Amino acid sequence: MSSVLIGNLLAIAVMHALVWLWSLRRRDVSIVDLFWGIGFIVIGWRTLTVSDASPLSYLLVTMVTIWGVRLSGYLTWRNWGKQEDPRYARMRERWGKWFPVTSLGVVFLLQALLSWIVALPLQTGILLGGKIGSIAVVGVMLWLVGLAFESVGDYQLASFKADPANRGQVMNRGLWRYTRHPNYFGDFLVWWGIYLATTQAGFVWWTVIGPLVMSVLLLRISGVTLLESSLKSRLDGYEAYVQRTNAFFPWSPQ
Repeated sequence: MSSVLIGNLLAIAVMHALVWLWSLRRRDVSIVDLFWGIGFIVIGWRTLTVSDASPLSYLLVTMVTIWGVRLSGYLTWRNWGKQEDPRYARMRERWGKWFPVTSLGVVFLLQALLSWIVALPLQTGILLGGKIGSIAVVGVMLWLVGLAFESVGDYQLASFKADPANRGQVMNRGLWRYTRHPNYFGDFLVWWGIYLATTQAGFVWWTVIGPLVMSVLLLRISGVTLLESSLKSRLDGYEAYVQRTNAFFPWSPQ
């Protein structure tokens, strides 16, 4: 198993290094986000090719593929042709001439490592394999709820932004009325659902680090915390929205 995991880490690192080279040509580090979902697909299918494929293995690969294609497709549609994300633009300004080399490590290879860690339960579940039992079914149901949550949330936000009358306004309709980040909450459910499904193959205690790392990323690092710091200064009425709406877990507005 360890040789497969190491091979996957090398494969995903090479993929991100190639994306880094493309970013140098485009002068746009934002393209790394488009490959976040694709990286998990690469890990999943590479693991399947070296495993004794079983119904559970195919189920897990199907789950991560659907999720990854949807996410990367949506981000590509949303960001294509736009300027570099302000987060990376600030990094470019701060690091100056060293930014091209520094971005390889702190952006691209770091993302490769994080995706590999998050995918640890996926990799072990595919390798161990087995039949699809009741635990896997519950995991799929949780995954479906999460996928629906983030898909509907993204669609609602895109439709809201498409109306010029909403420019500078707070999106507080649909799912966004019950949580300020339905897309992140959906992602959270997706990865805990995948993790639960992998335990059908056997409980490997250390793989829980995968969904835990994803949860920390969504709640404390690249998700809610980072986004809200900019939204409060850009959108009228966002402070009031914060006061009446849960940040992450859906609940009735105050």
